[in-house]
Amino acid sequence: MSEETLNVEKKSNLFKELIKFALIAFLVVVPFRYFVAQPFIVNGASMDPTFHTGEYLIVDQLSYETFEEPQRGSVVIFKYPEDHSKFFIKRIIGLPGETVEIRGSEVTIFNWQNPEGFALDETYITHKKNDSLKVKLGDEEYFVLGDNRLQSSDSRIWGPVERSEIVGRPLIRLFPLNQLQLLPGDKNYSR
Repeated sequence: MSEETLNVEKKSNLFKELIKFALIAFLVVVPFRYFVAQPFIVNGASMDPTFHTGEYLIVDQLSYETFEEPQRGSVVIFKYPEDHSKFFIKRIIGLPGETVEIRGSEVTIFNWQNPEGFALDETYITHKKNDSLKVKLGDEEYFVLGDNRLQSSDSRIWGPVERSEIVGRPLIRLFPLNQLQLLPGDKNYSR
């Protein structure tokens, strides 16, 4: 066998191996990207100071689909109710079946456990807004607010988010590297 024939065979084997590798990578990466986790880049000031424009997040799409329900205080990424081609990031304030009342800058939640209501401890909020609103949530609806209430388009304006519109929650903040964090922004309200 000549040296030229060996080189052709090596190139052919290399090409076959590259095709196999690309196919395997495609079969692993694509389902992972669409069903488990996906990247999300924050754009806008609605979640300041918790999240800032340009931060790179990895969104956990699997937990809420399979293992658990979204909780009060969790930050979620969801399809904007008025245009499903856009994605928003906000904090869950009200859960299905609850009533959310906002008076001034205080948020009160009414539910079967707390029929008299309880005020949320939102000491992490630095930019508050005076509002007056009362909303009764349906069985599949969540009330979401931005942490920067002065600059947030949220459930106060366009209403509740349907459960089916919630894509997932931030699992990891990757960039900037000095802000690297697991489950960034989560607050536990425990009621």
